[in-house]
Amino acid sequence: MNMKHYIWNYPLSLLTVIIICYLSFFTPPKTDMEELPYIDKIVHICMYGGLSTLLWVEYLFRHRSINWKHLGTGAIICPALMSGCIEILQANCTETRSGDWMDFAANCTGVLLATLLAYYVWRPLIWKHLHR
Repeated sequence: MNMKHYIWNYPLSLLTVIIICYLSFFTPPKTDMEELPYIDKIVHICMYGGLSTLLWVEYLFRHRSINWKHLGTGAIICPALMSGCIEILQANCTETRSGDWMDFAANCTGVLLATLLAYYVWRPLIWKHLHR
């Protein structure tokens, strides 16, 4: 498949990847939110859970069955690998950010939660109403 296919069929997911990459490398301003316990991990879960959810939803709208090779790679493995690469780059290529294994774990938790939600909630709803 060519790049046009992915841009046309997964526009929100690609936009989310760009936003996550930007947020992962800019220096965030100091806020009172930092004082909330585990807020950073919650943000990581939401970012990667949101990305994986969008990938699932955009896939489910276009397919009547699940090709686990494609969907597993695109909506589960790729977001997890992307998060690991970003953590490594933050640790080795920036002075204002640091790589963190717990961030990576939070990212993977977001992907896992999104996958469970998408398979057991979004998939039946989308297919029931869209693929009648």
